[in-house]
Amino acid sequence: MADTWDFLTTTPQVRTSTNYPLRDELSTIRRGDKTYERWQHKPTLKGTARIWFYVDGQTVYLEQVHTSHPNETK
Repeated sequence: MADTWDFLTTTPQVRTSTNYPLRDELSTIRRGDKTYERWQHKPTLKGTARIWFYVDGQTVYLEQVHTSHPNETK
C-alpha cells in the first residue's frame, strides 16, 4: 500500500498498465456541479484489487476500493 500511496500522491494521472481511466459509462463521475474523469488503479501483483479515484486539482479522491475485480468492469 505504500507504493500505491506514493504513486497516487505523486503521479495519479500517469497512464500505465495498472493505472488508467475507466471507459464507457464508468468513465466519469459527477460531484456537485462538476464532472471528473474516473481512474482505476490496480495495487496488487495479480491485479485483482482495484481502487477507483478521481482528481480535482492537486487532490486525489478515493471513490471506491475493491478487494477483488468489481462486477461493473467484468
